[in-house]
Amino acid sequence: MSEVRGPSLLARIFLTNAAVAAVAAAVLVVTPATVSSPAHLREVAIVVAGLSAILVVNLVLLRRAFVPLRRLTALMRSVEPLAPGRRVPVYGHETEIVELTRAFNEMLDRLEAGRQDSVRRSLQAQEAERQRVAQELHDEIGQSLTAVVLQLDRLARLAPEDLNEELGEVRETARSSLEEVREVARRLRPEALDDLGLASALATLVDRLCEHTGQRIDHHISGRLPVISPESEVVFYRVAQEGLTNAMRHAEATRIDLTLNSNDASELVLSVKDDGTGINGAEMGAGIEGMRERALMIGARLDIDSDSQGTEVRLRTTGGRQ
Repeated sequence: MSEVRGPSLLARIFLTNAAVAAVAAAVLVVTPATVSSPAHLREVAIVVAGLSAILVVNLVLLRRAFVPLRRLTALMRSVEPLAPGRRVPVYGHETEIVELTRAFNEMLDRLEAGRQDSVRRSLQAQEAERQRVAQELHDEIGQSLTAVVLQLDRLARLAPEDLNEELGEVRETARSSLEEVREVARRLRPEALDDLGLASALATLVDRLCEHTGQRIDHHISGRLPVISPESEVVFYRVAQEGLTNAMRHAEATRIDLTLNSNDASELVLSVKDDGTGINGAEMGAGIEGMRERALMIGARLDIDSDSQGTEVRLRTTGGRQ
């Protein structure tokens, strides 16, 4: 850090008051103004006018000296932990104010770095647990249900005809349970994301949601996307999943659009937009907070625009790690 040179805030305030007092003294010395005893009304009016002028000049000069402090205070009140990046411009000549501004910016750097690291470790542990549970559902419960279905098929061939209907119902129940277990495992950790990448995983997600819910979801995924890390792919997938789920459950939307492309700055941009009722001033729930935390984990930017015409969730990579 370069050395900051300039008068201190105390010195500036002292010099400002000294200058005002010196001007007032000079006026008294140069002008023939006097105050008699008892004072006449005109003399009182002159004294009041002079004192008022001195106070106004002093107030104007002091306000200018405290402008950086007011701006620093305003930024302190507007800092949002899950929307990092805002900093106070370092300017001015007062040593204390410049040092305070730099110290505040450095504190924000440390807090955001610590929060980002904490969120990263937490979400990585969450994804690892999701993957472990999904694997166990697939390998253990899924295989056990598959074995039950095969045994019921064999029993149906050997059992008397009067039991075939009941065995068929039990077999269909087992098959339905097997599909539900597989669906839960896919939601916990989509296989397409690991095997085929983000674009294919999102297309599969949209197709599955449309099939299960009957909701209209249009998706437009560019064929040429910037390369991002596996960690970022998981974040984009989870934000898309949460955005689509919120739109279907709460927005009363008739149409939902999902787009994934790159902008002129070669940033990856995800958009989930619906024509529903909007958030309507409702408090941000755990789902939106989760999206913000995931965006923070990879240094991406999350924007949510909502009005009576619908809601749009946008996630894009920034100049940081992808």
